[in-house]
Amino acid sequence: MDDAENGTRPRARARNRRGEGGLLRDEIVAAAVALLDETGDESALTLRSVARRAGIAAPSIYRHFPDQPAVMLAVVRNAFAELDTLLHTARDAAEDTPRARLLAVCDGYLEFARTRPGRYRTMFGGLWTPDLNESSVTAEDVSTLGSTSMELLARSLGDCVAAGEAVSTDVAADTVALWLGLHGLAHQRAVSPAFPWPSDIADRVVTTLAHLKDA
Repeated sequence: MDDAENGTRPRARARNRRGEGGLLRDEIVAAAVALLDETGDESALTLRSVARRAGIAAPSIYRHFPDQPAVMLAVVRNAFAELDTLLHTARDAAEDTPRARLLAVCDGYLEFARTRPGRYRTMFGGLWTPDLNESSVTAEDVSTLGSTSMELLARSLGDCVAAGEAVSTDVAADTVALWLGLHGLAHQRAVSPAFPWPSDIADRVVTTLAHLKDA
C-alpha cells in the first residue's frame, strides 16, 4: 500500500528556488529531528517517513543523503551542535571561577539529557549503531561525534586543576570518568524517576570524579 492509499500522502510543499538545495537539506534534517523527538525511536526514521514529514517525495532525499544512516548522522551531528551550544552558554553564565564553570557545564549536560531524551538516547544510549560496512557512514564520522563537548569538559576540568581547585593528576582520564559518571546519572534518572535521588547527587558525582577540593 502506498502513501496515497493509506492516507499519508506527503503534504504539499513549495518547490525551492534554484540554488536553495541546502535549504531542502536542512528541512530534511529538521523533519527527522521532529520525528525523533515525537517517537523517541531511531527506527521510526525511515526515508519514507522523513520524506513524508518534510513534504517531499522519498527519492528527493537521495539528492542530499545517500542512505538512511546518512540522515541519522546529520541528526546526531545536529544534536551534538545543540549540546555544545547549551554547554558553552551554561559555562559563560556561571560565576567566574573554574569550579563554578565546571559545575555549570556538568549541569548543562544533565539538563540536555533531561529535556531532549530522544536525542540523548540516540547520541549516547546505543540506539543508533550504523553498520559501517553497509552504509555511507564511516568510522571517522562516528569517532568524532561529541569531540568538542568532551574537549570543553576537559578544558573546564583542566582550569580547575590549574587554579588549585582540583587535584586530578590525569585530566584526560578523569574527563572520561567524569563523563561516564554524568552519563550514568542521566540514564538512571531517566529509567528510575521514582527513585529518591539526593538533591545534591550531581554535585557529589562531579566533586568525586573531578577530584575537586572541598568548597
